[in-house]
Amino acid sequence: MQTKEKMISILRLSGPSLPVHIAKGTGLSILFASAFLSELFYEKKILISNIKVGNSPLYFLSGQEPQLERFSQHLKSKEKEAFLLLKENGFLKDSEQQPAIRVALREIKDFAIAFRKNDEVYWRYFTVPEEEFNKKKELIIEIKEELEIVPEKEFAEEKEGEQEEQEEEELEISEPEETVKKEKKKVTKKKMGQKNDEKIFNKIKEFLSGRSIEIVDIQSFNKNDLVLKINEEGEEKLLIAYNKKKITVADLLKAHKKSSEANLQYVVLSLGELSKNLKNIVSAVKDLSKIEKVE
Repeated sequence: MQTKEKMISILRLSGPSLPVHIAKGTGLSILFASAFLSELFYEKKILISNIKVGNSPLYFLSGQEPQLERFSQHLKSKEKEAFLLLKENGFLKDSEQQPAIRVALREIKDFAIAFRKNDEVYWRYFTVPEEEFNKKKELIIEIKEELEIVPEKEFAEEKEGEQEEQEEEELEISEPEETVKKEKKKVTKKKMGQKNDEKIFNKIKEFLSGRSIEIVDIQSFNKNDLVLKINEEGEEKLLIAYNKKKITVADLLKAHKKSSEANLQYVVLSLGELSKNLKNIVSAVKDLSKIEKVE
């Protein structure tokens, strides 16, 4: 009991800490310190973070959650991007985010809290109260209403002057209207592109889920390919999924280069069957022991 009380005292003074720091403060080995910390957690006297520093989580007391912010630099690239985006906005609508950000938001459990409004999933930054969401929504409505109020124009007394003003306005408005139409087309194309990207990502995600393969990290994601770090049966690998029906030798070499840079074995996915030529090349290379030059 004295050891546990000392650990709680250390956490009260230091805030979120690693087992190695607790071990040092109590004079115990890391193994024994970790065992005591596990007991305290199951006794619901302390909490464990989802974020890890190295391979270890942080231990902290209830009420010290805001102090976890100082460890955000240990988040992975996409997770950190999602963290900063959520911190800046306070709230994010899940369906409006890119697929990679949506996955990352689900991983940063210490900082992103999900809630539902009108059958839509939203995320709030963990230090922002959910009540603020309604206040923010009311403020947006007020701003929109103010923008919709158009002041009355003062027209000239003479009818000729009035007609001239109307003609000038029509000339001024005609050009912006064309610009607006062009902008709408651009926005529509962008939205369609995002939906297609999301569809492909979800298809790959379902494929991996059906084979009990875990997504560890999203390395890159665009309309042409998706590069993921995965865990398959306890082994970390690189997965390259191409958004096309036919994979070329160049695609295979590109995937191999990426795996070499990451120092990982790699898996390639495509939306269609491999060509007979590529199948033969893969088969030939697989059985190849080595190639030597005869002097």
